[in-house]
Amino acid sequence: MTDIVFTRGSGWIPNVIREDGELKLMLAAGADANHDPRTFTFPVGEAHLAVIQEDLARHLLLWSAVLPLCDAAGTGGLLDEDAAVALLDSVLLSSPADVDALFRRIRWDRSRLVAHGADIDLLERGQVCGAMRTATEGSNEKRAQEYHANRRRAERGVVLGPLDAAILRYTGQYLHGATVPRRTPDAVDPALLPEVMRVIATAEQACAGMRIGLDPRRGNRATDKRDWDRMESTVDAAVRRAYPRLVDDAVRTVSFLMCSEAADRARTAPVEDDDEAVGDHAGPGESARKTALSFTDDKGGERKWLRDGPRSASAEFWEFVADRSAADNEVFTIEDEQLGEGIQLHFYADSIARITTERAGEAGSDPQYRVEYTLVDGISGYRKLVSAFVRGGCAALEQHGPWMSDVVEFELARRRRDAR
Repeated sequence: MTDIVFTRGSGWIPNVIREDGELKLMLAAGADANHDPRTFTFPVGEAHLAVIQEDLARHLLLWSAVLPLCDAAGTGGLLDEDAAVALLDSVLLSSPADVDALFRRIRWDRSRLVAHGADIDLLERGQVCGAMRTATEGSNEKRAQEYHANRRRAERGVVLGPLDAAILRYTGQYLHGATVPRRTPDAVDPALLPEVMRVIATAEQACAGMRIGLDPRRGNRATDKRDWDRMESTVDAAVRRAYPRLVDDAVRTVSFLMCSEAADRARTAPVEDDDEAVGDHAGPGESARKTALSFTDDKGGERKWLRDGPRSASAEFWEFVADRSAADNEVFTIEDEQLGEGIQLHFYADSIARITTERAGEAGSDPQYRVEYTLVDGISGYRKLVSAFVRGGCAALEQHGPWMSDVVEFELARRRRDAR
């Protein structure tokens, strides 16, 4: 039978229980294989209970000292009970100087003490008992998170100035650098907000007119990495030039904000129609628009497109790519069966082949094809070539060369490009 003898607050501070007549400290810590909290217990004495009841600071210090032992138990191991019991006298019954010395030798959980109001400067100087004079029964988890974020930055040699910190708070990345940035002006000290907004305005002006397009090769919502990198570099350079004293963390969070917002706009905007975007600017040979096309991939996927359908050929093809593209499926073909021509996109090699039928197969003989290759510069290059083919077939691709029919010559050109 288990009875609660002493509990403090409604949070996670350890309780003292009586189990089958024996006093024990009970605390929840870590998680099991199912990600549920684990519960640990170990015996305590009446003298320990008296201190726990009367002295919040010592109670919290004991909790801080025991938590690493719980972490060491992992998802299914046993608590090192002897080590836990050995902490009782040292933490609860020793002099402040001895407790401070103990905490310089053992592992302990700083975040618990910071969350419960410990003086951070004193903690950093090793004066744990003095630091706990400001301890509170209630916890402030955000304070602990900020403390850990600052320690992680300090380990990297990063010291934030007031404007650096304000920018990180504005983007919501002060605590977690991996968090997708957003605009949170209410999180910034009103005195610093105007200067933060000037930094943001500098970034917005630098990338005005730039966009981040979608990259169907990587799925329906993936964005073009080259576009992202280009915008990131542009914003970084402009912000560093205007505010040279900002630390890298602050500059990166601003460029991350600009890029993530541009990427969101690309994902939520209507699918762009590459064919219509060219409009009246079609080049020579780009007037014989296709009326029927077949799309295939290397895994047997196929889709037909007809001109009288609701969507353009390019839009339909790139949707097909987004649905089907994978690490083991990187070759896609667009074919005009009636005219005997097509293009084959090789995403793994950043290249494309145009294929024309020189002689149809007759009397059981195989047809003869002319195959020519050219290199492609990213997804924007692929979009341009696909759109040109849709508008005017292989003839419209001539201006987008050079085209090479010699495979060896093409491989040499591809290796030279990759080496650069």
